[in-house]
Formats: sequence, structure tokens, C-alpha cells
Amino acid sequence: MRLQGKKALVTGTSTGIGREIAKWLTREGASVAGVDWDESGNQETARIIQSAKGSFQALTADVSKGSDVERVFAAAGALDILVNNAASAKGDGAISQITEEAWDEVLAICLKSVFLCTKAALKTMVPKRSGAIVNLSSVNALSGINLSAYTAAKGGILSLTRLIAAHYGGYGIRANAICPGTILSETSDEYYNAHPDIKAELTALYPAGKFGKVEDIAAAVVYLVSDESTFINGTTLTIDGALSAVHRLSVATPKLP
Repeated sequence: MRLQGKKALVTGTSTGIGREIAKWLTREGASVAGVDWDESGNQETARIIQSAKGSFQALTADVSKGSDVERVFAAAGALDILVNNAASAKGDGAISQITEEAWDEVLAICLKSVFLCTKAALKTMVPKRSGAIVNLSSVNALSGINLSAYTAAKGGILSLTRLIAAHYGGYGIRANAICPGTILSETSDEYYNAHPDIKAELTALYPAGKFGKVEDIAAAVVYLVSDESTFINGTTLTIDGALSAVHRLSVATPKLP
């Protein structure tokens, strides 16, 4: 129970990584306010967590809108932990193909939401001089992997995370980012099952020949918001099974028995 008595707010909790993060935080004793525009999915998250005796408050909002953010933060109350996880890649693609409207929407959900939620969280974190923020970026921020707006937004998250750490570290507030690789979840499972050729090609890029699990990310979030990581601030943790480290040269890969 490393987070006993802590209050957390997590965005994008209706499914996948966000739902798993909420589950792990409550399992460690935190009380979690989960925010998502998908009310039915978020209520299912609440049912799962509450059936396991966890404390979860489901809040419906569009975290790319300031008025919605102000409303849910008022409902959540003073926070110890903020996890910015909400994301979208709807309508995204190559720069020559993506529309201005799609670009604006993806940037708003992925990056503007981090600004809005962090600003709201700082209102209570700064006065009490403590708080832990984790922002979910992506390996897309580290290399060019299609999805122009999503990649730009996720890169912006890394810079913003460092800035938050630099500006507010003196107030006892820590901000760190996580860059996940390909993570299996309900949504990605459905996509890859429908596109086995894409799944095979992508899997081959990982040295271990497999994708990550939502638990891999949730475990890292718990560590980064706990007292076990009090000197970790302004850093980026890449959890991608060596995707960003691999050289792609088959002739340079050792052939082991």
C-alpha cells in the first residue's frame, strides 16, 4: 500500500492503459478520480475497481476543454498525483494527408489536455508543496513513426514535462514522462487481430518478438508517483522492449545457440 491516503486523478480511464493505471493506483491505496469522455467505458472501469474494493470516482469530461477540466478538478478536490494519459490519433496520418481539423483535435486531446490538467493540479499542489505528475508520451516522440499530429503532440509532452519539473521542483512537485512502445490492450488487440500483416511486421521490430502489456506501464506509473522515486524529476522513461535501441541490421545480430 505504497500510496495509502493519496488522491490521484487519471485521464483516459475508460479502457487500456488508463484503466490499468487506475487499477494499480487503487490497489496501492490511492483514491482515484478517473476522467474520460466515454461515460459507459469509464463506468465499467469503476465497476471493476470498486468490485475489488478500490476507491474510484468516474468523471465524464473532454479534457481538451478548459471548462470541463475546471469542473472535474473541482469535483476531485486537492490532488497528490496527476497522470495525464488521455490521447487520440483520430484522422491522423502523413502531413500531406491530414486535415487542419484533425491536426487541431489530436493536438488538443494529446497535448493541450496536459497543459490544462497540469495547470489545474498545480493550484492545490503548489500551496502544499508536494505532488507527482506523470505524463504519457510515446516512442513516436523519439522517432518518426507516421501519425504526424500525434508524434508532434507526444514530442511536446516531453519538453513540457521537463519544463514543469524545472519550474515547480522547488515546490516539491515532480513531473516525469513515460514513452511506451506497442502495448497490447482491448483496443489494440482488436486492431491487430483485424490486421495480422501489420501485427507481424511490427512484432518483428522488437528483439524479443512481442509487444508490451498494460501492466508494464501501470507498474512504472506507481513507481514514479511513490516515495521510492523522490529524486526522479524531469526525466523520460522509455518502456518499449528495445524498439528504439535496436539497429535493424540482421547481419549485426549475434547468432546464439
